[in-house]
Amino acid sequence: MADRTSIEWTDATWTPIKGCTRKSPGCVNCYAEIMAARFSKEGQWGEGLATIVETPQGKDHRWTGAVRLDDNELLKPLSWRKPRRIFVCSTSDLFHEAVSFDDIDLVFAVMNRARHHTYQVLTKRPDRMREYIKSRTRLPDEIGAFYDLPTDGSVTLYQPLRNVWLGTSVEDQPRADERLAVLRDTPACTRFVSFEPMLGPITADLQGIHWAIVGGESGPGARPMHPDWARSLRDQCSAANVPFLFKQWGDFISVFDRDVDDPDWRRCGSWEDTHPKGRWHNLAGGTGFHGERVVYVDRVGKKRAGRLLDGLQHDGYPEVHHG
Repeated sequence: MADRTSIEWTDATWTPIKGCTRKSPGCVNCYAEIMAARFSKEGQWGEGLATIVETPQGKDHRWTGAVRLDDNELLKPLSWRKPRRIFVCSTSDLFHEAVSFDDIDLVFAVMNRARHHTYQVLTKRPDRMREYIKSRTRLPDEIGAFYDLPTDGSVTLYQPLRNVWLGTSVEDQPRADERLAVLRDTPACTRFVSFEPMLGPITADLQGIHWAIVGGESGPGARPMHPDWARSLRDQCSAANVPFLFKQWGDFISVFDRDVDDPDWRRCGSWEDTHPKGRWHNLAGGTGFHGERVVYVDRVGKKRAGRLLDGLQHDGYPEVHHG
C-alpha cells in the first residue's frame, strides 16, 4: 500500500490481496515475487508468500502459492480524501484462482464506497475476471449496490462501476490472442491493456479497448525490447483512436540499428567495444545478425533509458468517470 508511487501511469497503489503465482512468460522476473521473498521472515509482509530457492543457475525467488486477504489493507482507500488513480493489487492479482468471489466482493465494496477515486485493476487472469463480473451483474438489491444502476430504471441488471477500470497484461502475441478477446467480452466502462514487459512484436485487436500502456522490462534478468515493437503499438493505437502511454524502455535502450540487408557491418566491432554491456537484438526477440531488423541495445538502467519514444513522451489517458 502506498499513497505515492513511482509507477508512471498511476498515483497510488492498494494491495488488499497478498501473494500470487507465475502465470506466463512475463512473470519470469516478477519484482513482486523478489520483494516478497526478501521480506518473508516471520512478522514481515511477505511471510509465507514467497521463498528463496536454489536452482542450477543459482538462487531464485519463488511464490509459495499462498494467497490471502489483508484485512489491515482493505479499508485504506476510504481514508484518502483527495481523488487518486489507484492501481489495485500492484504486487498480486485480484482475480487469482485462490481468491474467493466473496473476498473480491469486499474489494469491490470498498471501491464502491470510495467512488471519488479511480481504480485500475490489472490481471493476468481475464477469464476469471470475466467470470466474476458476469456473475455479479444479476444480484439482489443489497449486493447490486456494488454496481451502478442503469439509466433506464431497470433494477435487475447492474452495470460495473464507472470508476473501476478493468485491464489485462499482455507480453507477446500468444497472450494477446488469449486475453484481449476475453477482456472485450467483460462488462466494463473502461478496459485497458498493459503491454509490459513487451517480449515480442504484437498485432492487437483494439476494438473495445480504451487505453494502452507499453513498456520494456527492468530489474534483474531484464529482457530488451525492440523499438519497432513499441512503434508498432503506438501506430496501432493511433489508427484505432486508443489513448497510448509509453511507460518505459526498461533497462535497455537501442544505441545503433540497421536493416540486415545493409552489407556494411564493419562498424559492429566498434559498437561492441564502446558498449560492452550491449548486444544485438532482432525483431523476433533473438540475438545475433539475423531477423528483419536488428538493433544494438545497451543496458543502461531504467532511469537513463527513460521513456521517450522517438523523442516524444506519450501520456495518453482515457476519460475519468467517478461514481
